[in-house]
Order: sequence, then structure tokens, then C-alpha cells
Amino acid sequence: MAAGNDAALMNQGAMSQGVIGLNPQLGNKLLLVFAAAAVIAVMVVFWLWSQQPDYRVLFSNYSDKDGGSIVAALEKMNVPYKFSDSGTAILVPAAQVHQARLKLAADGLPKGGNIGFEILENQKFGVSQFVEQVNFQRALEGELERSIQSIGAVEMARIHLAIPKATVFVRDQQQPTASVLLNLRAGRSLDAQQVGAVVHLVASSVPNLPVANVTVVDQNGNLLSDTSKKMGANNLDPTQLKYIDDIQQSIVKRVESIITPIVGAKNVRAEASAEIDFSSIEQAAETFKPNQKPDDAAIRSLQSNESQTSNGGGASGVPGALSNQPPANATAPITAPVATASGATTAEAVPVNNQKNIMTNYEVDKTVRYSQQGMGGIKRLNVAVVVNNMPVVDKKGKVTYRPLTAAEKTQINDLAMQAMGFNKERGDALTVVNSSFAGEPVEIIPEVPLWKNPETIEYGKDALRFLVGIVVLLMLYKRALSPMLRKLTTPSPKLLASPNDEDAVVNLSGSNGEGAQAQLASGQGGKNNLAAVKQLAKDNPRMVASVVANWTSGNE
Repeated sequence: MAAGNDAALMNQGAMSQGVIGLNPQLGNKLLLVFAAAAVIAVMVVFWLWSQQPDYRVLFSNYSDKDGGSIVAALEKMNVPYKFSDSGTAILVPAAQVHQARLKLAADGLPKGGNIGFEILENQKFGVSQFVEQVNFQRALEGELERSIQSIGAVEMARIHLAIPKATVFVRDQQQPTASVLLNLRAGRSLDAQQVGAVVHLVASSVPNLPVANVTVVDQNGNLLSDTSKKMGANNLDPTQLKYIDDIQQSIVKRVESIITPIVGAKNVRAEASAEIDFSSIEQAAETFKPNQKPDDAAIRSLQSNESQTSNGGGASGVPGALSNQPPANATAPITAPVATASGATTAEAVPVNNQKNIMTNYEVDKTVRYSQQGMGGIKRLNVAVVVNNMPVVDKKGKVTYRPLTAAEKTQINDLAMQAMGFNKERGDALTVVNSSFAGEPVEIIPEVPLWKNPETIEYGKDALRFLVGIVVLLMLYKRALSPMLRKLTTPSPKLLASPNDEDAVVNLSGSNGEGAQAQLASGQGGKNNLAAVKQLAKDNPRMVASVVANWTSGNE
């Protein structure tokens, strides 16, 4: 009877303890819910960290203004970004690099810090003419900078224009000038033709700007457009040096291309040295040959003059009136005629004067020669050719090399002479040598251990990050989340006792009740109940203390 009363009192105390601890159990459940949510959040963070994307460079070496515009545009597009360790590059996820770059290019980013003609789109009302002129000059400088920066070797360009103000009261107008500062890329340079292209680009963009008034300077302070210094008589300008190199390379290419089919690829080497005459000669000559024979000479003109005069019929006597009288009447001659050898008779002989003049003009033998020799003529060519031994493949596929025969050397020598344009009168020289080529030394690169390979290191980092995330998630689940969920799903501990039965059954749950429930079992008599009460006192002393308090405060 006493044992039954004790069991009833114990059951009553458990019920009162459950009523008293109702609110604390509700608070514990809320704490467990918040703790589970926190654990889940931590698990999600670790999972996202393990799946962090690989970042690549979007833009680098940008100005501060462009950097701010790019960051603002990325935030609008909801594209994650971060800066490099040096702060000179903007990084975005590798999967979004090209898409973000195209979208930013559509918005005109990056601008490069140059202000073009878009500055004229935001003109304020009532600006002065001076401000308009300054804005136009700034826009022109910015457009020229953008054009020059499009050259591959130029990284950045600065242009300063000095455009004088036009006036009608000055007879000689001052011409504009321009200064160009080029920041070249690492390891790049500009040749004379490229510098000339930059000079003409600037001069053609500014009205009345002569080429001589454009100055080009690089980032090292070297004057690239120095036209004041003229090359000396014995010096060559870069254009002439390039011309010599082109001729030599052309000869080498022709010689190697004609010999390669005979000896095989990479078995012939040729070098050429050309002496070029860059002197320009203009010559005029006028030559006279010695006098030639009359029969061989060409007659230019011939003039003949013949005259005959007789003294018998002419006027005679003293000059005057008497001598000018007409002749008297004819009378028979007193003198007898003179007999000739032929028997004929003639009158007395009258003296006669004969005169003959002949003038012949011959052509003068003269040669006039005018010759002009252009610059760039070849004075002499020297070509050296080295031919490797002839490769021979046997039946087993093994390659061996043999020296060239005399006939093969002669053939190669003739082909090289024809390919180079050999001229004996000019003094050209050709040398063909047959020798075994030395094999190229093979660089032995030590094998990099697997744990030192950069790709392996990157893969290892990704795998380690993934494994760390998985391990942390499992630990959080087993150590924190699983016990909390078990407590939330397990009912509150209850003590059930049968007042009419001698057997006392105690059911406990929770962290302390599980051990007691495992050890507590129903039995016959007070001995088993006493053992159950002792175990309950060990597992839950507060409840036992409450039961004892109820006993002491009761009537029984």
C-alpha cells in the first residue's frame, strides 16, 4: 500500500514538473530552431565557398575615371567583380569575361581618358568664342590621340596643338605647330616610315600645318622626327639600309629555294652580301672626231662660180669723151690672116681671162651624249652557300649521310650562279661548301614532379577546397544539426505510473532519459520499483527533489 502511494506521488510530481517546465521547453525548442537555421546557413556558406568561380582579368591598366565607370556598369549588370592584388586589374568570373567586355564596349567603356568631339555635344548656352575654340582644340587633340593609339606599337599618345588665331591685320600669318608624345609598348619601336606616317597623320588633320612643324617624341625623350640633321656623304639612311637587306634576303631566298629540292629541307644555308651604288650620275658629252678624207666626209653644201673675160673687144684709150665715141665704120683689114696648122686662116688672137671658184662645206663630225644613272645599282655580289651531306635511306629505314659527288657540286654551283644573277665582269663571287651540319643541341628539360606542376597545383587547390567544404558540412550535420533535429522531433519526457497496479512503469526520453529508459524495466515487487527509483534519481534529480518536496508538504 505504501509502495502504491509512493508511485502515485511520484507520478503526480512528474506531472507537476511537466506543467512547471512547459514554458522552458518551448524556449528551448525555439533556441534549437534558431541554432539549426544558423547551422544550415553556415553549411550553405561553406558550400558556396567550395564552389567559388575562377576569376579572370576583364581590364587592366585603366585610368581612375574609366575604372569607376566600369565598376558602376558591372554593378548595374549584377556581375561580381574583384580587384587584383596590385590593384591594376578588374577581375570577373571566367564564364562572364567576354559577355561583360562586349556589353561594356557597347557603352563605350573604357574610353581611355581621351576626350573627343563628344565634348561639343554638351555645350552650354552663352559660352564665349574663346571657350568654343578651346573645346574644339581639345576635341581635335583627343581624336588624334585615339587615332594614333590604334597603332599596334603605341600604348598611349598625347598631342599638343598650338594653333594661332587668324587675323586680317598681319601680313605673314603664323603657322600652327604640333607636339606628339608616344608611350610605346614594352619591347616595341617605330621605324622611320611609321614615324613619318604619324607626322603626316597629324599634319593632314590640322589646317595649314606643315610636316616640318610636327615633333614626335617617345617616352624616353628620344626625338623621332628629327629632320634637321642630314645624313653624311658616307652614311646611309634607314631606307637605304632596308633596301640592301631586302636585296640580300631576296638573293638568299632564291638560292635556297632552287637547291632545297635537291638536298632536302634544312640541308642548305646561304648568305649574301651586296654592294649597292647609291650615287646618282648625270653626264653630258660632246665629242669631235679628227678630219676625214673628202670621199668619206658628208658634204653639207657645194657652191661653184666660173667666169671668162676677153681683152679684144673692150674699151681702150684715154678715158674721156673721145674714148666714149662709137666705133668707126668697118674697113678691110690691112694685115693678112694668119694661117693655122690645119691650113685654116684665123684672125689675130685676142687674149682671154678664165676664172672658176668652187666652195665645198663638209659636215662636222660631232657626238653629243647625255646619260643618267639611277641610284641603287648593284656593284658587286658575294654569296656563300653551305650544303649538308646528302641523306640516304637504307632498306631498314635508317637515315645516313654521304658527301656530295663532284657532279652534284657542279650542279649546285651552276644553279646558285643562275639564281643569284652571277656577273663575272662585275666581280661577283660565289662559294659553295659541302660539309656535315652539326646537330642542334637538345636541351634536356628536367621532368617536373607531379606535385610541382602548376596545373596539378591548381587542380589540387580546387579539389582541396571542395573536400574541405564537404568535410565541414558533414561535421556540422553530425555534430550540430542532427542532435538538434533529434531533440526537436523527440516528445518531452513523461513519467507514467499505474496507480492500481503494483508494477511501476517509468518512460523517460531526452538526453538524460534515454539511459534511464534503457535501464528501467517493469518488475514484480518493491525491489524492482526501488531500483527504478534509484536510477530515476540519478538521471533526473530535479524531478526527484520535486517529488520529495511534495511529500513533505502533504498530509500523509
